[in-house]
Amino acid sequence: MRSKIGLVILLGALVATPGLTFAADQGHSLEQLVIETADSPADHASLAEHYRAKAAEARAEASRHEKMAKSYYMGQKRGAMDKMGSHCKKIAANSTSSATEYDALADLHEAESKKAK
Repeated sequence: MRSKIGLVILLGALVATPGLTFAADQGHSLEQLVIETADSPADHASLAEHYRAKAAEARAEASRHEKMAKSYYMGQKRGAMDKMGSHCKKIAANSTSSATEYDALADLHEAESKKAK
């Protein structure tokens, strides 16, 4: 719970920071700015939690596309439906891969959060 509060405070501080609009105009995302300014264990704990949530979202996306792929193959004529099912399987695989990468990022931030400052 504290890490969520820390992330909210960090995000709020960034929104209130002068120059944020300039940074956004330069193609920087709010997430990127949070990452660039993270320096405390609490910041890294919040980022770890953020990436765990993104991993869960990616896994849910993979699950949805796996179900869609099965729907395309069930009782349908061959041809276009096979291509659509294949498309969904690729998205599911990409989402699963993204989830793995988000977990790895979360692990790295979690390790940083445990270092003494």
